[in-house]
Amino acid sequence: MLDLIGPATARTCDGLTRRDFLQVGTLSALGFGLPDYARARQEGHVRRQHDQRACILIFNLGAPSQLDTLDMKPQAPAEIRGPFQPIATRAPEIELSEILPRHAEVAEKFSLVRSCHHSAAAVHEAGWQLLQAGRMGTADLHAPHAGAVVSYLRGRQRPLPAHVMVPEPVRLEGGGLTNGQTAGFLGKAYEPFTLNADSSQADFPPLALPPNKQIGQVRVNGRRRLREIVDAKVRNFETRHDARLLDDHFQTAYQAITSRQAREAFALSHEPDKVRARYGMTRFGQSCLLARRLIEAGVRFVTINTFLSVFDQLTWDIHGARPFTSIEDMQNHVAPMYDQAYGALIEDLADRGMLDNTMVCNLAEFGRTPKVNANGGRDHWPECFTVYFAGGGVQGGRVVGRSDPMGAAPAERPVEPAEIVATIFHSLGVDLETQLPGPSGLPVPLIDAGRREIHELF
Repeated sequence: MLDLIGPATARTCDGLTRRDFLQVGTLSALGFGLPDYARARQEGHVRRQHDQRACILIFNLGAPSQLDTLDMKPQAPAEIRGPFQPIATRAPEIELSEILPRHAEVAEKFSLVRSCHHSAAAVHEAGWQLLQAGRMGTADLHAPHAGAVVSYLRGRQRPLPAHVMVPEPVRLEGGGLTNGQTAGFLGKAYEPFTLNADSSQADFPPLALPPNKQIGQVRVNGRRRLREIVDAKVRNFETRHDARLLDDHFQTAYQAITSRQAREAFALSHEPDKVRARYGMTRFGQSCLLARRLIEAGVRFVTINTFLSVFDQLTWDIHGARPFTSIEDMQNHVAPMYDQAYGALIEDLADRGMLDNTMVCNLAEFGRTPKVNANGGRDHWPECFTVYFAGGGVQGGRVVGRSDPMGAAPAERPVEPAEIVATIFHSLGVDLETQLPGPSGLPVPLIDAGRREIHELF
């Protein structure tokens, strides 16, 4: 990931930190070129008719309460149904919470899957991996994010990266697990491109090296080539395998941070004020607008992290007491911000004729407990939750699956994370029988055996 000023850890025997090297070396993380994509398509891994498809993955860190947003149970006891009322939408089959009025206005354009579940531990990182990679990784074998797989199989539109993550990756919360947002065993050449920027500001920082900033322990200015930094720091660097990888990908990365086309794609300040206001002048709102700009410019996959941590900030993690969020905070702050931006994104994509070729999927690591806890909040609940999809071939206004009367377990058509990720790949035309290159050259199935897309959506 492109992170030019973060802290350094884990030094090599030459004194250069591993983070120093990765921050420089993974400028190659902008995907492979058109020859690689042509090979993948020739080998049948990508369907030609879906060449122009793209994906925006909105990851709702913290996990929204299905009972208070997308799968309400108004007939359940008060301690189950919560404080909100359902409202009608433009899709006859769909009722939503009153705290999502903009969703109600575009409900005919998306479809819900209300019977999702997984059996992993009820901790954030486990769900992050499952919902973004389709499987759990191990300490030695990290499963790649869906965007990294798309980077590997579909390539990029020069000079733009294949997969962009905004505003930055989610922060690990402990437990020794990964965040599910890396390229894993595919290698650092397919890591997402990220700015580590606050998109609620007037604009994202320009795509160039910032002057007078630290890269590890090395101070550089904005015009010095990254290769020179490494050469000056590490003796005989060129003999290393990682250095050869840097050489192979450096020109691609350098083009992305210096080309006018790439800089224009990231320039939110070029949008009219009324458009920016339509999305909301929040980090999430401007991230959604940036995603539309990037897809329009030719980026194939954009991941938007609604939040970056569940601690000491308002998120979907509504345990009810600090350092977490209350149901009232969700109602008054989290939901309005999220609802405004999502409604604007879907309408904007549709108005521009982009929605048919752009899947927008809204995922989360799990749901929330059916019963409200003693703090007036809800806790982690992987046994049942809701995700939803729009565009990219998805038929809107549908409900797939059903939860039981308390929203506690799937009652009809249970759906697992591998099927959710397979649905993204299916929309993008990726053959689900594809084998990925795993460690030591051993093939790894794209999707676990027997898992397919959620076909009722198409």
